Amino acid sequence: MGRTHALTGWCAGLALAPVVGAGTVHQAVAFAATTAGFALLPDLDHPGARASKLLGPITGALSWLLRRASAGLYAITKGPRDENRTGTHRHLSHTVLFAAGLGALATAATAAGGWWAVAAIVLFGVLLAEDALGDWLLPVAGGAIIWWTYTAGAAGAGQLDQLGGWLGIAVAAGCLVHCLGDALTESGCPFLFPLPIAGETWYELRPPRWLRFRTGKKVENLLVFPVFVVLAALLVPGIWPLVTDAVGRFFEQQTVQAGP
Repeated sequence: MGRTHALTGWCAGLALAPVVGAGTVHQAVAFAATTAGFALLPDLDHPGARASKLLGPITGALSWLLRRASAGLYAITKGPRDENRTGTHRHLSHTVLFAAGLGALATAATAAGGWWAVAAIVLFGVLLAEDALGDWLLPVAGGAIIWWTYTAGAAGAGQLDQLGGWLGIAVAAGCLVHCLGDALTESGCPFLFPLPIAGETWYELRPPRWLRFRTGKKVENLLVFPVFVVLAALLVPGIWPLVTDAVGRFFEQQTVQAGP
């Protein structure tokens, strides 16, 4: 479901932020909010998805174009054992190539368009994530970016340029996390296209049957989503040391109270 895609994208963004150099809380939050939003974008190939409805006729038209492109690509590339499908949902936009291409496009756009392109990509990502996770994300992400700019002082422009340099990674990571999430469901995900596997160009990768789950059912709602809610909090920079310190002090007090 959309909220699970966005939440896993948020967690992936927080985990990846220190790797790309976004080590502070406000940098990590801005990066993760973008990744969370773009973890919903691959479902733009479905007319009923959040991404397709977000900006009304604008995203609706993009959804229509993506479905047509995906169907055309499927028709000319399907292998001898690929199913006789329309090739719209869970095809073109659910591949590593799409994730890498969109990430490269975001990088090129921020390099050419400067701050305006950075703002547009971040805002679109945050709106996508906010639509799935709730209104709390908009002030949190917006406040993080404002705080980032404020604390940067004279180096503010450089800090914002740095954000633009990270956006391509955030966009690609979000799309890739979406594919990995879909691969855990019953339908699987052909994210390694065009690598031929068992006679299929669009081979749906999935784990063993006992590890798969149905979208929107008990496993997702009662296990997957709650686990990632906890991770979403623990991965925020500075939270894990506070938790471990609190747990350590608790057990220390219990030991003292127990006595010799």
